[in-house]
Amino acid sequence: MYLEAVERAFGADVDFAQLVKLYGQEIESEKRYSPAKCIGAQKVVLMGNPDNKAISTSFVERQNLTMRMCMRRFTRLTNAFSKKLENHGLALALYFMHYNFVKTHATLANPYPRTPAMAAGLTDRIWTVEEIVVLVK
Repeated sequence: MYLEAVERAFGADVDFAQLVKLYGQEIESEKRYSPAKCIGAQKVVLMGNPDNKAISTSFVERQNLTMRMCMRRFTRLTNAFSKKLENHGLALALYFMHYNFVKTHATLANPYPRTPAMAAGLTDRIWTVEEIVVLVK
């Protein structure tokens, strides 16, 4: 199913692989709060000819951490945890608009402060929160 989605989004000429992590048995006393121990990983090529050294989960894990730290909706056992799918989707949309159009990123600051949307050529300026609110109305 995801292979068709990747092909629809990027075309047939794309390099796509997965890093499948293998986990050991959970320790019974640590089951609730501690993840199982990673005992290995397997690189699986699904499309094209990806660079074997570049197959990694680092970028997506960093993005997931940033989302969890910026949006408490992704943290279990908090009062901000999303209970309705619609509210969760709206919170995600607002987060990604802010992250990509409003927030300047230090890694993109050469030669001047930029947002990811500016670096991708989607806009030529830093947006304000007020401009995002106007889009919702």
